[in-house]
Amino acid sequence: MLTVFYLLLILTVGRCSDDLNFDMKTVGVGDDVNLTCTRQKSSGQGTLFWIRLVSGNFLKFLGGTYSFDYNGVNKTPHMTTKQEPGTFLLQIHETKLSDTGLYYCIKINQLEMTFLKGTFLRIKGPEPDITAVIQVPPSDPVRPGDSVTLQCSVLSDSENKSSPGEHSVYWFRAGSDESQPSLIYAHGNSGDKCERSPHTHSPQKCVYSFSKNVSSSDAGTYYCAVATCGEILFGNGTKLEIEGNCRTF
Repeated sequence: MLTVFYLLLILTVGRCSDDLNFDMKTVGVGDDVNLTCTRQKSSGQGTLFWIRLVSGNFLKFLGGTYSFDYNGVNKTPHMTTKQEPGTFLLQIHETKLSDTGLYYCIKINQLEMTFLKGTFLRIKGPEPDITAVIQVPPSDPVRPGDSVTLQCSVLSDSENKSSPGEHSVYWFRAGSDESQPSLIYAHGNSGDKCERSPHTHSPQKCVYSFSKNVSSSDAGTYYCAVATCGEILFGNGTKLEIEGNCRTF
């Protein structure tokens, strides 16, 4: 229960405790896929878990094991987690469009939690109904300590929706040194505002907002990503420049 409470506490507001680098993997509907996580027995005792970020406020446990050699297997008709030499393996059998999302391998040792591996899994399927992902930069100069709101508008053809389910929206940040993008926020099902035009064949517009108080270290390019129909569509990016400097302690 302590493990569950600790994880829920970290993800309560829909974001992770630290920026997390991730890999991207693409497979087709019905394919089998293996996600692996390095298991180092020499790093002490602890437990490993595969989890999936379902939305901004919820996560799903897929299976766990120990750092030391252990023969236990967590198995369902759709997913299996087990140890292999040097790794902790997640197998997804006959993938579905709904399997698209973010998967994490984490290690917990007493009260310390470490994210070991992040994978953005994309399942190719029908053509998505989204016609555009638009980002608009802040209109005013941004200084350390300011509260900044970034917006992402998702336009979709509601008359030609080819796959069921809501959009899953994520925000990523690439640092000013062009480092690999890292996840910083995932929207839940609430908080988005969608408008349908009364005109026939007009696109539906959903607006997603992400706000934070910024420091000089938050400069970089922020990308809005939308997962739907097994596709992951990125916006054009918003470059956030922070004026001045702030002291670090």
